[in-house]
Amino acid sequence: MIQSPSILEEKTAARRRLLVLGLVLTAQLMVVLDATIVNIALPDISGALNFSPTGLSWVINAYTLVFGGLLLLGARAGDILGRRKVFLAGIALFTVASLLGGFATSSGLLLAARAVQGVGAALAAPSALALLMTMFPDARERTKAIGYYTAVSIGGSAVGLIAGGMLTQWVSWRWVLFVNVPIGIAVIAIALRVLPETARRSGHFDLAGAITSTLGMTGLVYGFVRAASSGWGDPVTLIAFALGVVLLGTFVAVEVRAQSPIVPLRLFADRDRAVSYVARLLLVAGMMGMFFFLTQFLQDVLHYSAVVSGLAFLPLTIVLFTASQVSARVLTGRFPAKTVMAVGLTSSTLGLLWLTQLHATSSYLDLLFPLVLFGLGNGLAFVPLTSTSLRGVEPADAGAASGLVNVMQQVGGALGLAVLVTVFGSASRAAVSPAGASAVEKAQHAFVVGADRGFFVAACFLAATVILVLVAIRPQPKPAAVAQDGDLDSEAAELSASAAAAHA
Repeated sequence: MIQSPSILEEKTAARRRLLVLGLVLTAQLMVVLDATIVNIALPDISGALNFSPTGLSWVINAYTLVFGGLLLLGARAGDILGRRKVFLAGIALFTVASLLGGFATSSGLLLAARAVQGVGAALAAPSALALLMTMFPDARERTKAIGYYTAVSIGGSAVGLIAGGMLTQWVSWRWVLFVNVPIGIAVIAIALRVLPETARRSGHFDLAGAITSTLGMTGLVYGFVRAASSGWGDPVTLIAFALGVVLLGTFVAVEVRAQSPIVPLRLFADRDRAVSYVARLLLVAGMMGMFFFLTQFLQDVLHYSAVVSGLAFLPLTIVLFTASQVSARVLTGRFPAKTVMAVGLTSSTLGLLWLTQLHATSSYLDLLFPLVLFGLGNGLAFVPLTSTSLRGVEPADAGAASGLVNVMQQVGGALGLAVLVTVFGSASRAAVSPAGASAVEKAQHAFVVGADRGFFVAACFLAATVILVLVAIRPQPKPAAVAQDGDLDSEAAELSASAAAAHA
């Protein structure tokens, strides 16, 4: 039977859409994984490149700070220069930086490569999502595509811990970076064939805003990390804090006057939205600290292998993904967002508090239940937190609002980790080891004391978030009925689609 040209064209278009979906999901997975995949490799990286315990946090922060700081500028670049071009440039830069990072022979070279990876991710991520929305104009198909994208975004960080463990133990820590090279080359090769170019728009780059915000946050993070090793009275520490504050003040002044600001300050005028941004920042701050300390605790104190350490996070991954789906498909359609957020954040807080009871002779069961509580809480809170961040946003600001959600996530991780590393450094130096302990036992004791204090402060971040949500977020009417396809709450689906499509 000979098919009509229209049917053949539709099948070809459908195959092309699937390829684009696969490309976007792969690119998003690369970007999300790279924030956590190096966590399991940190002990090996520290030994190979002579990082200090506090300086090791820069392996994470060099990526997240640049990624978060330039993310909105990357989205703007896609609008002005064309999203296909910017996406390809971002993936190419990310791939080259991964290759150079894998070959790094010093801590400085590795950190430089991680920063360049952040630039590539900031270019690729927003253009990838915008291209996805362009290729799926049908509302039902678009909602499904967003569902896959969200699943990768939520689960990718935890999957990175498992993948990092396997690569570190079976090959080398360098392969947590090298693994991006063949994937990046394949993505570029396929993208050149199937990605359409989008129309360019006239506009201006807010370079001053991007530079002052990124350098300002870097100054604050450097100040905290420096304080962990050199003390609060150290002149370099004080100068770093002063520069950070001045640059962030300059950023606000620039945004007030900018013709096309990367962060329209009017987005913070709505109280609920502003609170949700702060809540996300604090939530991710606690989460990144938990990953950072717990991965080292598993390997350096409990002497787990890299693979076993990665697999130890599998329950968190499963619970996180399941809870996020329940939150999106059931809870947000039946209960106010404020209630779901408060319950989820309370669960995460209890999980972190439980981790403060860890000691050198802890077993995996001592970790399992806190991980489950933490994964459950984060999964429940993620969807209503995002919906609150996007509720009531004008169409012209939807792109900036959705981008700011991701910025808060990256910046929160970097700033939170810097604060917790400072707490860790102070507590571990003050730790008093048992009499007659060996050098190894003293080091383990100091680490456990420092990590426990870090877990406690991370739990304080989340406890403050619970209070903030309960006190500051206004009660909302009962949620609307679920969407016709039964997959997502109609309001959440609409908000996600409009935010994602803002660059499309």
